[in-house]
Amino acid sequence: MGILSEAHICQCFSRLATQKRNSLVTINGARQKTGQQLVDSVLSLARGLLQLGLRNGDVVAISAFNSDWYLEWILAVAFIGGIVAPLNYRWSFEEARMAMVTIRPKMLVTDESCYYWHSAAQGDAIPSLRWHVSLSSPSLDIINKYNRTTGRPKGVVISHTALIVQSLAKVAIVGYSEDEVYLHTAPLCHIGGLSSAMAMLMVGACHAFIPKFEATLALEAIEQHHVTSLITVPAMMADLISSVRLKRIQKGCDSVKKILNGGGGLSDNLIKDATRLFPRAKLLSAYGMTETCSSLTFMTLFEPMLEASGTSLQMLAITSSSPVKARGVCVGKPAPHVEIKICVDGSYNVGRILTRGPHVMLRYWDQIPEKASNSVEETWLDTGDIGFIDDHGNLWLVGRTNGRIKSGGENIYPEEVEAVLIQHPGVLSSVVVGIPDPRLTELVVSCIRLRENWQWSDDSFKYSVQSNELFLSSTILRLHCREKNLTGFKIPKIFILWKTQFPLTTTGKIRRDQVRREVMSQQLSFPNKL
Repeated sequence: MGILSEAHICQCFSRLATQKRNSLVTINGARQKTGQQLVDSVLSLARGLLQLGLRNGDVVAISAFNSDWYLEWILAVAFIGGIVAPLNYRWSFEEARMAMVTIRPKMLVTDESCYYWHSAAQGDAIPSLRWHVSLSSPSLDIINKYNRTTGRPKGVVISHTALIVQSLAKVAIVGYSEDEVYLHTAPLCHIGGLSSAMAMLMVGACHAFIPKFEATLALEAIEQHHVTSLITVPAMMADLISSVRLKRIQKGCDSVKKILNGGGGLSDNLIKDATRLFPRAKLLSAYGMTETCSSLTFMTLFEPMLEASGTSLQMLAITSSSPVKARGVCVGKPAPHVEIKICVDGSYNVGRILTRGPHVMLRYWDQIPEKASNSVEETWLDTGDIGFIDDHGNLWLVGRTNGRIKSGGENIYPEEVEAVLIQHPGVLSSVVVGIPDPRLTELVVSCIRLRENWQWSDDSFKYSVQSNELFLSSTILRLHCREKNLTGFKIPKIFILWKTQFPLTTTGKIRRDQVRREVMSQQLSFPNKL
């Protein structure tokens, strides 16, 4: 486990094996384990990995649904000094392959969520891979052993210290304790789900698992296990509320005492509905990113003990030093370990949001360690967001320096989607933007310019298949995206036919921000045209 004086996530084992020795700490369907049983399972798996030949510094990629076994694999790999690389099970194999070529894992661990990766991973698809292991077995079940010696997804190197400091912040601010029954609604491949899992391990709470978020499953688990805490993104909260309304039931929700929302702000209506559904729950929202090991700032939206809601995230802000009105979103105050400053670009106090502290990533995976900054002057991380800090110390978000879209808790990079759309013979150019959506935070919208002689038709799918006429539609473009292995959540929900030239900068680059403003100002929806 390395130098014991250094921070390590497995330092929670002592607490689990003593104070929680005979208490349930994991529930996964009919499979339940006490603190001692969990520690024993992790150590047994760690011994098996060492016997197999896995060593300190080796990378293990894991792609699976949430489960107690997933959590045990994370801890076992960390215990022997390995590096865990959680992969999103929603990715296509090609997206996962690109990530694995970058991180060079020795082992790939999967379950039924990505069963089709097995055949695709044969041959030389991933040169570094030696073992492919099934997570669907309690033993170290080797699916295959390879006789070898040894817009892409970004690998972020997060330290044990960052995970522990982030856990302490969540314990202090949200108020987590050993009495929690925490429902894993967020996937462990996301930093929000992973960092919250670490916080629960530190306090010795009980983990209740469902494979992936589905509103019905989550509500059943809340009632069955008397869940006290969970995390959400706006889409999850909206689905929970909709499910309750459809079934006209609300049993079991009174047990929930703490909800932490991330991945975008909750609308006023969602906040009101959430407080009705979970009347005894403290509702908080957090702002952060993978590069900062999850949450940078926190804000209380509703505190049942005070019987009053906090400040809404969705409001109009006016900076005190400027007559200019800046539309922004308040995301609360920084956690105790977080340092934030605004790098002002003009005469006003709005600028790039920078942060530093023990929560910041060590580097990007493919960044040369020697080039990773060590000096005080260079340790500020640029979040890529624009904002300001008001007189009360609250951070406000105004926009993003890049075009990254946050939809349903997932990061979507417009350039990746545009690169797929432009491959269609009927697409001359495309600009992908995100527009506000109460459920998903942002909705992916693609503005399309057609090539000469191509026509747009709502019913063009049958023509494209049965005739030689050059028709295009949203249905055809979505099918094209799927055929090009673009993950489902990245496929635009709305396609807009753009009939004029896209606005350009003086250097000839498309002004994505202006396209987005025009789309929003017109409140466009397909089949409107510009």
